[in-house]
Amino acid sequence: MADKNLPPKRIATTIMNSLKGGVVPREGLEYIAVGRDIEIKAILHDVEIIEDGGAAFRFIMGKYGSGKSFMIQIIRTHVLKRGFVVLDADLSPDRRLVGNKGQGLATYRELIQNMSTKARPEGGALPSVLEKWISSLQMELVASGKYSVDDPALQQAVSQKIFEAIENIQDMVHGFEFAKVITHYWDSYKAQDVEGKNHALKWLRGEYSTKGESKRELGVNVIITDDNWYEYIKLMSAFLHQAGYKGVLVMLDELINLYKLPNTVTRQTNYEKILTIYNDALQGKVHNLGIIMCGTPQTIEDPRRGLYSYEALRSRLEKGKFSSDEIKDMLAPVIKLNPLTYEELTVLIEKLAMIHASLYDYPMKLTEEDLVGFLKIEFGRVGTNVYITPREIIRDFIEVLNVLYQNPALTIQQVLGNEAFSFAKADDDSTEELQDEFKDFTL
Repeated sequence: MADKNLPPKRIATTIMNSLKGGVVPREGLEYIAVGRDIEIKAILHDVEIIEDGGAAFRFIMGKYGSGKSFMIQIIRTHVLKRGFVVLDADLSPDRRLVGNKGQGLATYRELIQNMSTKARPEGGALPSVLEKWISSLQMELVASGKYSVDDPALQQAVSQKIFEAIENIQDMVHGFEFAKVITHYWDSYKAQDVEGKNHALKWLRGEYSTKGESKRELGVNVIITDDNWYEYIKLMSAFLHQAGYKGVLVMLDELINLYKLPNTVTRQTNYEKILTIYNDALQGKVHNLGIIMCGTPQTIEDPRRGLYSYEALRSRLEKGKFSSDEIKDMLAPVIKLNPLTYEELTVLIEKLAMIHASLYDYPMKLTEEDLVGFLKIEFGRVGTNVYITPREIIRDFIEVLNVLYQNPALTIQQVLGNEAFSFAKADDDSTEELQDEFKDFTL
C-alpha cells in the first residue's frame, strides 16, 4: 500500500486544488511523487556538477500533461533544500529569450521576481538574499573575536569583505556596473537609506527604462535590456555563489511559445540564444549555473519550426543511433519523459485518495481493485494508449473522489458506470497538440 505519511490540511488543500485545476502545486510534491527515478537521478547528478563549480544544461521533453512541470518542481524543492537559488519562469507571447519590444527583459524580470531560496521558497528572495549576505559577513567577523557589534571598525571590515567578494565579478562582462550597484546597496545599508537600497534593487530587477534615470539615482550609466539580460544572469549566478549559495538553477518552461512564433527570423533568433546559453554551459564559460528548459516533442523535434529547424541545435540535441525509449542515454542533453507505468499510476491515485480522505475527514474505502478498475476505464477510451496523460487521469480521479465524498450513498462502481467518466474528452492542450502536429498537412 502507499505511504501513510500524509500532509497537513493546508498543504493537502493546495495539492488537491492545484491538481484539479491541471497545474502543479508549489509545495507538498513529496507526498505524491511517484516514478521518474532515473530522470531525477540524472538531474541530481547535474546538480552535483554545478555545486562543484561546473555548469549544466538539460531539456526535458514530454507531451502536454506528461509531468514536465511536476518533475522540475520536484527538482526545485530538492535543490532549495541543498542550498541553491532557483530562478524560474514560464515563457509566453510576452516573455521570450530575444525580443525587440522588451520580451527578453520581461523574461529576466520574471526570473528575478521568482528568485527562491530555502528561506523564501515562494519567490521574491532578492532583498532577503542581500540582507542575509551582509548579516552573515557581520556575524562572521564578530565571531572571529576581532570586532564587537558596536565597534566602528566592523563596518570597514565588512566593506573589505564585500569588496573581496565582488572583485572577481568585475572582470566579467558588465561586471563593473554590477559591482557598483552592489556597493551602492551596501553604502545605503550602512546609512540606513531605504530609498538608496530600493534604487539598487530596482536596477538588479531590470526595472530602469532609461540610462539617464539609472545614472541620476545610482551613478551607473548601464541598464539591463533585451540585448544583455543573459549576461546579468551569469553575473547574478557568480555573485550568489560568492554570497554563500551552492549554485543557481534556472528553469524555463513552455518552450512551445517560441515554437509558435509566426516570424521565422524571430524564432531562429530565439533558438540562436538557446545555442549561446547551451554552449556557455557545456564549454565551461559559466560556473555554478544550471539551466533546464521544458518543451513538447514537436517543440524540440519538428524539423520545420522546432529546435531541430536550427541546424546547430539539431546536431547537438538529436538522439544517437544506439539509444531508444527502452535503452535510454540519461547523459544526453534531452531527457524524454515516457508515460508512467500502470503500477506507478496505481500508487499515485492511491496516495491522492488517502490525502483526500484525510483532508475531508472520512475513512478511505477504495480498494486496490477499485483503483485498478478506474485506470482500466481511463485507458479504455479510444486513442488513450497514445494520448492520455497523468494530468487527465489525476483530474478525473479527483473528480471521482469529490463526487463520492459529496454523495456517500454512491459506490465507485456506480460513478464509474456513468458515461461522463467512460467517455471523458481529452483536455484542450492535447487537442491543440494534435492540431499543431497536423496543421501543415495537405492533400
